[in-house]
Amino acid sequence: MAITLLITDRNLSVQGDPLVGWSDLDVTRRFNEPAAGTVTLPAYPEVMAQLQPGNRMVVIRDGSIWTAGPMEQPTDYEWSVDGELGVGKVTVNFSDDLATIAGHIVWPEPAKTWELQLGDTWRSFDTISSEAIIRTLVDENAGPGARPERRIPHLVLAAAAGVGTPTSVRTRFEPVLDPCRLAASAGGGGIGFRTQQVGNQIVFSCYAPADLTAVARFSTGLGNLRSISYSGSAPEVTHALVAGRETEGSSIRTYVQVADAAAAATWWRVERYIDGGADDDTKGELTASGTSEIAEGAAPVTLATVTVDTPGLRAGVDYDLGDRVAVALPHGLQVTDVVRAITLQAKAEGGEQVASVIGSQDATTDPHVVRLIRTLGRRLGRLETR
Repeated sequence: MAITLLITDRNLSVQGDPLVGWSDLDVTRRFNEPAAGTVTLPAYPEVMAQLQPGNRMVVIRDGSIWTAGPMEQPTDYEWSVDGELGVGKVTVNFSDDLATIAGHIVWPEPAKTWELQLGDTWRSFDTISSEAIIRTLVDENAGPGARPERRIPHLVLAAAAGVGTPTSVRTRFEPVLDPCRLAASAGGGGIGFRTQQVGNQIVFSCYAPADLTAVARFSTGLGNLRSISYSGSAPEVTHALVAGRETEGSSIRTYVQVADAAAAATWWRVERYIDGGADDDTKGELTASGTSEIAEGAAPVTLATVTVDTPGLRAGVDYDLGDRVAVALPHGLQVTDVVRAITLQAKAEGGEQVASVIGSQDATTDPHVVRLIRTLGRRLGRLETR
């Protein structure tokens, strides 16, 4: 294991020597979500001088960047007379560069100033590839195509990967990543998007996760599995009942049903009402809302594993976020599903441990209430912006 920690400014210029003396590092990278990380450091003056607002943390693992992004809480300082270090210690909370994109909302008319936005205008994408929708939303609200004051320094878009299938999205005033996730799940069965620091650029890209179930396998027999926590639950929704917008003075309203017949047959029928946010389904927007809801409410198979890197199977090298892998449970059942999160935990003198969360859309380390609040916030946003 070789881990190096660097601090850069927002222009990606390294601010000093690599950080030394760190004791605990914990970084979780998430599929289509910003990462979350913490590290504890001795509060030496040369360290504190680098922990400035707007600066970024770069975590390098075995020569490759594991994660890089803004420090959200650069100086959580603590000192006591009983402390081991006379200078005290500081805990740094950081994310990856996807978090800076997440801080932007969708402007209906991104080329105009905020004061010139129109209340009845939406940003609509009609039956085009999900990758094109995601790339356009990021580009015109935070990337090189955005207004100058909204551009994230050094953010560029990679060449199109040609992934995803046609879908439709209608949005305005939502956090940018919300409609991006909608497009990712509704078009193409769950394509991925991410940021990566490459040289002096922050590169945003879309990709198609790989099916690695034949080669990326974890089991006690292979010696690459330390622990397993497995649970299976009924689906939260099998039939999304989507309603178009009501037209004032009219009793006519468009209704669309999107169903997961297999899940309903296996378990039972679970209906959920969805306010689709579009007048009708002419452009497929109501269907896309229902498809996304079905994906998010699929029968949660939550599989949290603590894995061990081996020379032939390493996290971030041989498999990554979004890839489908296989885990053999001790009682003979083999589970194959998507890698939703990868956590790297390391101590300066105690080695490292890699844990993966594998399963359905809800198979995350976030508490249920956090997911619920996020979902409600998205729905309320769509209601309030009409």
